[in-house]
Amino acid sequence: MNSKALSAGELAELTAGLNRLSKNIWWTWNQEAQDIFYDLSNRGWRNLYHNAAAILREVSDYELRARLQDPHLADKVRKVLRNFDAYLNCSDTWGKENAPELQENPVAYFSAEFGFHETLPIAAGGLGILAGDHTKSASDLGLGFCGISLFYRQGYFQQAITPDNWQSEYYTVLNPRNLPMEQVLNDKGEPFVGVVEIADVDVYFQAWKVNVGRCPVFLLDADREENEQHYRDLTLRVYGGDSTTRIMQEILLGIGGVRLLRGLGIEPSVFHMNEGHAAFLTLELAREKISEGIDFNDALSRVKAQCVFTTHTPVEAGHDRFSKDLMGYSLSQHLKSLNVSLDELMQWGRVHVEDEHELFCQTVLALKVSRSANGVSELHGQVSRQMWSSLFPNCSEDEVPIGHVTNGIHLEGWMKGTVRKWWNRKLGEDWAREINTKGFWGKLKDSEFVSDEELWALRYLLRRELIEFARRCLLLQGRRLTQGNFIAYDRLLDPDTLTIGFARRFATYKRAPLVFQQFEKIVKLAKDRLRPVQFIFAGKSHPRDDEGKKFIQHIIHLSKHSELEGHLVFLENYDVHVARMMISGCDVWLNNPRRPLEASGTSGQKISCHGGLNLSILDGWWREGYDGTNGFAIGEDEHSDSIEEQDRVDSENLFKVLSEEVLPLFYARDKLGVPRQWIQKIRNAMSTLTPEYNTWRMVQEYTKKYYLK
Repeated sequence: MNSKALSAGELAELTAGLNRLSKNIWWTWNQEAQDIFYDLSNRGWRNLYHNAAAILREVSDYELRARLQDPHLADKVRKVLRNFDAYLNCSDTWGKENAPELQENPVAYFSAEFGFHETLPIAAGGLGILAGDHTKSASDLGLGFCGISLFYRQGYFQQAITPDNWQSEYYTVLNPRNLPMEQVLNDKGEPFVGVVEIADVDVYFQAWKVNVGRCPVFLLDADREENEQHYRDLTLRVYGGDSTTRIMQEILLGIGGVRLLRGLGIEPSVFHMNEGHAAFLTLELAREKISEGIDFNDALSRVKAQCVFTTHTPVEAGHDRFSKDLMGYSLSQHLKSLNVSLDELMQWGRVHVEDEHELFCQTVLALKVSRSANGVSELHGQVSRQMWSSLFPNCSEDEVPIGHVTNGIHLEGWMKGTVRKWWNRKLGEDWAREINTKGFWGKLKDSEFVSDEELWALRYLLRRELIEFARRCLLLQGRRLTQGNFIAYDRLLDPDTLTIGFARRFATYKRAPLVFQQFEKIVKLAKDRLRPVQFIFAGKSHPRDDEGKKFIQHIIHLSKHSELEGHLVFLENYDVHVARMMISGCDVWLNNPRRPLEASGTSGQKISCHGGLNLSILDGWWREGYDGTNGFAIGEDEHSDSIEEQDRVDSENLFKVLSEEVLPLFYARDKLGVPRQWIQKIRNAMSTLTPEYNTWRMVQEYTKKYYLK
């Protein structure tokens, strides 16, 4: 360690490097970088949503220069900056070797939401989290890739629970100055300003860039003085407003997104539509071709060579549909530039083109104007082929051109710091280079590599951290801060008890309260002195989904006013941080959607690297991942056509596997108190699931199957 005082030049170099690092969310998946910002302000790190950019606004330049005279901190900063620069400038990447043509002409990935980190809450759920993880792995792989979305200045809502246990929503304004993003500039160094026609108005937009490692994600923002307030508010909230707001957001995303790329001189080789929200980008690509002298239908047919499409929704009602009147009003100027009638345009968004009563569907447009399409799991691919078979009347259902790429997670981004540090102590710092390989995780089968006792100690540590986090959250939720209340809340939950987690969007098909249909039996299990169980729930319901809110209300009521009090808790304001705490600390991850409505699901993929096990319906990814030794299945690879019968059977099967398989195995201890058979399941889960269900594999699969012509 160098104890010599830093020169003014060295200080300037380190402070500039930290500021540059804070504006690139690479730090969200690098533990050493996060440790630096934590060291600069412990309290700020906790209270500012673990936001490196905000920390550097909290810590003055004068303080930062003074603190960097500590040789230990200065050495840590130098090391992280060296690793950061090496990452950005690496010339030996999978993408450069296997997809060199994408370096100059990248993939343009359009998504209405991106979920990167709790710092930037502009995602509503799994679609956005998947988009964020996709981008992180594209960066790790060195793929030519950029993202396009909207900057929602109030983001997704914050959740609070009222005294009658009802979800209420409130919003906070996001300030770009305090976020890991920067304004997009034109070639003159001035803020980029674009324009898109909506209805009979020119709507101006600016853009922000989120640096995701090597990959930029551009966020369009209509909050400009030139626009009327109605149009400024288009980028106010994620999926905010009515159908009129939605179609206008999607015009801005699709058409405005293409214009932004053109304005920046980016010429993508492929446009990837992540769900149908971005399908209007095909109209802008068609307009460019029409300017060359061809007609609309021919132009859209040629656009097909440039586009790929991923559908995430196995429910008819989940696909955006717009009336003819709304289409005509919102796209009036575009109809002129496309030289097409409204009736002709409507046909591109209809399954039955001559049915004038059929609404315009964005998914239909995307399927018609893409060279390839896919679902997000094997079963979802089957469901999608069946759902859209009418679009392809000359194909049998099996021949419908919709494939599948099963979703994954960005492993380093979701691995909790406790586990990263555990591996660092055990293997040194280079272990993370192998984090996505089957070879690394296959070593977990060998008890000489990691002993049962070590794994069990890690599981206890993670469960303890979750329970203490939950107690702190519950205390703040209760808004009671007396000494007596601190003691009372410390009695909630038990670190020795099997802990089951459920956290996700509270869409009704996900059936959050299903386990409590066998209420008296569950109470008996929870209160068993020898083999108890406890539950931690979290999640948000869409602001307009009252049925989902009723599920939340019911579970909170049970947690406070039933025999499950103390054995069941609900954590408010579910976000990426709460998710990370829960997927690391829970012993079992519960997932019981109404099959086959879970297109893929990724929350359960995040637990295996932490030593947790899945207890799930055989739907989405778990239908592929489960092998009988690496977790628990609820029911068989089938389902009833009757919703009532399906719910009844699944409830019974859930209780059966919980009482007859999960609990006995968890509490089967040897003389040393170690559950050897349980830990064997952990080993099997780590070795079979972790290296397969990640976005490192997923992005390579997209590249080989869909991005490269």
